[in-house]
Amino acid sequence: MTTAPWRDPALPASVRVDDLLSRMTLEEKTAQLYGVWVGADTDGEGVAPHQHDMTSDYDWDELITLGLGQITRSFGTAPVDPGLGAQALARAQRQIAAAGRFGIPAVAHEECLAGFTAWQATAYPVPLAWGASFDPELVERMARRIGEDLRAAGVHQGLAPVLDVVRDPRWGRVEETIGEDPYLVGTIGTAYVRGLESAGVVATLKHFAGYAASAGARNLAPVRAGVREFADITLPPFEMALREGGARSVMAAYTETDGVPASADPGLLTRLLRDEWGFTGTVVADYFGIGFLETLHRVAGSHAEAAHAALLAGIDVELPTVRCYGTPLLTAVRAGEIPEELVDRAARRVLLQKCELGLLDEDWAPEPTAPLDLDSAENRALARRLAEESVVLLDNPDGLLPLSPDTRIAVVGPRAADALAMLGCYSFPSHVLTHHPGVPAGIDIPTVLEALRAELPDAKVTFAHGCDTSDPDTSGFEEAVARAAEADVCVAVLGDRAGLFGRGTSGEGCDASDLSLPGVQAELLDALVATGVPVVLVLLTGRPYALGRWQGRLGAAVQAFFPGEEGGPAVAGVLSGRVNPSGRLPVSVPHVPGGQPWTYLQPPLGLAGEVSNLDPTPLYAFGHGRSYTRFEWVPDRRDQDVEITTDSTYDVSVTVRNTGDREGAEVVQLYLHDPVASVTRPDMRLIGYQRLELAPGAAARVTFRFHPDLSAFTDRTGHRIVEPGTLELRLAASSTDIRHTTHLTLTGPRRVVGTDRRLRCETEVSEVP
Repeated sequence: MTTAPWRDPALPASVRVDDLLSRMTLEEKTAQLYGVWVGADTDGEGVAPHQHDMTSDYDWDELITLGLGQITRSFGTAPVDPGLGAQALARAQRQIAAAGRFGIPAVAHEECLAGFTAWQATAYPVPLAWGASFDPELVERMARRIGEDLRAAGVHQGLAPVLDVVRDPRWGRVEETIGEDPYLVGTIGTAYVRGLESAGVVATLKHFAGYAASAGARNLAPVRAGVREFADITLPPFEMALREGGARSVMAAYTETDGVPASADPGLLTRLLRDEWGFTGTVVADYFGIGFLETLHRVAGSHAEAAHAALLAGIDVELPTVRCYGTPLLTAVRAGEIPEELVDRAARRVLLQKCELGLLDEDWAPEPTAPLDLDSAENRALARRLAEESVVLLDNPDGLLPLSPDTRIAVVGPRAADALAMLGCYSFPSHVLTHHPGVPAGIDIPTVLEALRAELPDAKVTFAHGCDTSDPDTSGFEEAVARAAEADVCVAVLGDRAGLFGRGTSGEGCDASDLSLPGVQAELLDALVATGVPVVLVLLTGRPYALGRWQGRLGAAVQAFFPGEEGGPAVAGVLSGRVNPSGRLPVSVPHVPGGQPWTYLQPPLGLAGEVSNLDPTPLYAFGHGRSYTRFEWVPDRRDQDVEITTDSTYDVSVTVRNTGDREGAEVVQLYLHDPVASVTRPDMRLIGYQRLELAPGAAARVTFRFHPDLSAFTDRTGHRIVEPGTLELRLAASSTDIRHTTHLTLTGPRRVVGTDRRLRCETEVSEVP
C-alpha cells in the first residue's frame, strides 16, 4: 500500500499540503475555512454579542462530509465534566474524520484568557494582575500549565493572550489587558505566548489591532488613533509576541480605524502582518467579525461580499460558526465573483497549521491518554503565587498593616463574601455559569472573609454586607457602620462584579461612564471612614477607580485585579503580613473620576499645566507599589553625561539592598525621557524592568543594556527611526519615583530601523556581598 505524499510525515509540511490541496474540491477547501459552534444558542441570549441573530441551525452529519476547519468551545459553552467532555470531543473528531474523503479532523479551540475556560478548571488571576506582578517568568509557567491542560483535553488552539494596550480605563475589557504600557504588555504577553506554545497549543494574539483605543471607551466603537499612536503604542506588543514568542495565530479586531474595519484591511492583515513582519500562521475572525462587515460596519452588502472582503484582507478562518465562508462564498466563487486563489491561500495556511499539529498524520488519535484534573494542586499553587505577587499595596501611611493577629476586625462590603469577586468575565463561572443557575462553580474559591478568618484565627472578625456592587440601595449602611464602630479596624472590601454586555460593572461590553466606584460603594466607604475607626480599603476590580476622595483618610489601601480562585488567601495574606506585597500598578489610579481618559504615556500637552483647569496627574502612578520592608538603591554614578553612537550600547546599573527585617521584592524600572524630538513624544515610557526578590540584608546589582533601538519612534514620514540627540535614562521605583538619571547623547546619523531592531532591553542580575 502506497501512502499519499500528504500523509507522509517525512516530507516537508509545505510539500504535504500542496499535494493535499491538489486533490481537494472547492467545497472541501472551503470547509477548512470555518468553525462550527456545537450547542450555541440560536434563540435567546448567548455568551457572545449578536450570537442569537448570527447563528443558524445546520445539519451536523451533512456538514462534516466536506470536512471542518474548527470546533468552537466544546468545553466553554456549557458545564460539562472534563473527562466526559474530552471523550465527547474525541467522538466528534472521529465523526469528522470518518465523514470526509481525507479523514482530516478539526482544530478545537477554547478561550484561555485566565485559565482554560471550562468547568472545574483553574481560574487564574486576570491579565491585569499578570501585569501587576511584573514577573514574565511566572506568567510563562502559568501559561504552560494552561496549555498542558488544553492539550490533555484535546484542544489545539487557545484564544489568548489579549495584547491591547489600555488607552482609556473606562473601557470594560481593561481587566483582560496587561496594562497601559506597550513594553509591559509586550514582555508579559510574549511570556504567556511562549508558555502556551511550549505545550503545543496555538496561541492567538488578540485583538489585532487598535481595539482598546475605541472612542469614548465604548466596546466596538470606532478607533481614532493617529498613525504614530497606532505604530508606537498599539502594534509593538503584537510584533514582540510574534517575533520572540512564536505565536501561530492572530485574531482580527472588531473595530475600525479611520473608516477601515480591521477584518477588511489588507494593509493590516497582509502587508504589515505577513509581508513586513513575516507571519506565516493563521488569521482568525473574532466571533461573527466577518458577518459584522455587513451588519454593523456596512462595508459589505451581502454575506458573499463580507466573505470576499475578509478573505482579501487576509482572514483565513471564520469563527465561531459558519455564516459567510460557507454557501455564500462557494456560490460567489462559482460565479466568478471571488477568485478561487483566495480560498486556496487561506486553505493552505489552515492545512499547514493542521500539519504542524499532527492532524494530517495517519497515527493521529483524539482520545485522552490520562484522566483529566484541570484544577490540580500544581495549578492552584501557581494561581496562589501569581495572585500573591500581583496584590498592590497602594498606601500604608502609618503602618496599620499588617493587622495584629488578635485584633477586632469588621469586614464590610459587597465583595467580601462573594467568591465571584475574585474572577474576571472570561472565567467559566462568570462567563458561562450565569446561564446555568444552580450549577456549582466546580472549583474552590475562598472569599476574602473566609480567608481572613483562616489567616487570623485569634482575631474577632465580624461581617456586614453594606450594599450591593451596583444597586442604589443603602439600607445595609446602618449595620455596616455599627460593625465598624465596634471594631479596632474596618476592612472595606469593595470593587467590581465581572459580567458581559451590561450584566456586570467590568468585562466585555461593561464600559463605564466615569471612574467612580460602582453603585453606592463610595457612599458606604464615606460612612465607614466617618466612624473614626481606621479603614483598610481592599479593592477587587477589573479597572482602576478614582480614590482621591479618600486621600489621607484611609488607614491603608490594597488593590487586587480579579486575582483568581486563590485571590482570597492572597489578599488575606497581605493583610496579615504572611505575604509581603510586591505588586506594582500596571495602570494609573486617578485622583478624580472625570477628566479622563489618561494614561501615563503623555506628551507635554497631555500633562498638568496652566492651559487647562483639569489636572490629570494620577493619585498613584504607573509602576507604584509599596512593601513591608525597605530597599536602598545605590546607582552606578561613574557616568552622568555619556555619548554613544546611534547603533551602540550603554549599560545602566543599580545595586538594590533589602535594608528591612523581612524578605521582599523590589521592581526596578528603567524609563526613557526624550527632551527634544522631531515629533512629540511621551514624557516618560518604560523600556526595561527587573523584579528582585531579596532576603533581609541581601543585595543584587541590576544592569540594563540600553540599545538606541529602544528609543526608536515613528517620524513624520511614517518610518521608524533612531534620532541623534540627548536622552535621559531614568532608574525608578515607579513612573514618578525617579531614583537616578543618566544623561545620554546619541551621536552619528539618523537611523531608519525595521523588523530586525531590538525590542527588549537586555537585563543582567548579579549578587552583591
